[in-house]
Amino acid sequence: MLGNTAIAPALRAKLALPVLAGPMFLVSGPELVIASCKAGIGGSFPTLNARTPQILDEWLTRISAELDADAAPYAANLIVHHTNPRVEDDLALIVKHEVPLVIASVGNPARVVDDVKGYGGLVFADVASVKHARRAAEAGLDGLILLCAGSGGHTGWLNPFAFVNEVRKFFAGPLVLAGALSNGRAIHAAEEMGADFAYVGTPLIAASESMAEDDYRQMLIESCADDIELTAALTGMPANMLRKSIERSGFTPESSHSGAFHAEKGTENLRAWRDIWSAGQGVGEIQRIEATQDIVSRMAQEYRDARKASLERLSQG
Repeated sequence: MLGNTAIAPALRAKLALPVLAGPMFLVSGPELVIASCKAGIGGSFPTLNARTPQILDEWLTRISAELDADAAPYAANLIVHHTNPRVEDDLALIVKHEVPLVIASVGNPARVVDDVKGYGGLVFADVASVKHARRAAEAGLDGLILLCAGSGGHTGWLNPFAFVNEVRKFFAGPLVLAGALSNGRAIHAAEEMGADFAYVGTPLIAASESMAEDDYRQMLIESCADDIELTAALTGMPANMLRKSIERSGFTPESSHSGAFHAEKGTENLRAWRDIWSAGQGVGEIQRIEATQDIVSRMAQEYRDARKASLERLSQG
């Protein structure tokens, strides 16, 4: 059995709620990371959100300075694919600032393991299939983030029950479950099915500390699960996007929920994430724009209520 069973309890002890914030392109910045960690969940951001290595250095300096010993640890999301020209520069800054947790995405995560573990950091990888989960575990990673159906942005397609069960056959380390986990009841359910942490993204897009545009936040409030479109037409990889933002940008669906779109004239310069916005299937939980602390506090109460109800059912059974 691969994986260190001591890591999850040690990390959980530093969190008020078993949640890691998902790193969201063009959305997660220092303000959201700091607010998340102060609220008691693990904040995170993609290193590429800092447009240059110099800006990344400034961000990491600020985050470290504003988070005291009582705050939850934070994570930097590093695209490790060979097409990312900043891999080495960003990794060097991660090592310099001793970022507590590194989330490796899109590529072989083994290349960062030695550097991060060298200063005592943890390396998690997001994976969308059992095959990739096994490869990541065999590379010596500390934890796995399981991207399941319903995750916002680039997503997986597996049912979480099947995915967790399969991975638990060979990996005993921390599992983070991603996919429509937008309230405390879902966070508790993730634990019940064998995960250690929930990966929460979409609700934090609407946080007042995020870098999302106000129109983006308002579209989230007005949307429900039916408004999420799974398509590879925009980025070349399956991604869950807000259908309203796709159609507003001039793309016409070829048929209902087909994932295929016809591009109208004038759409050539439009870009996913910047002009066309992502969200997960848990978007219907978003009712308002509010501070991260309020979002986390509400989830924490829902989580406590769900645990209490579960214990009561067991005692009655």
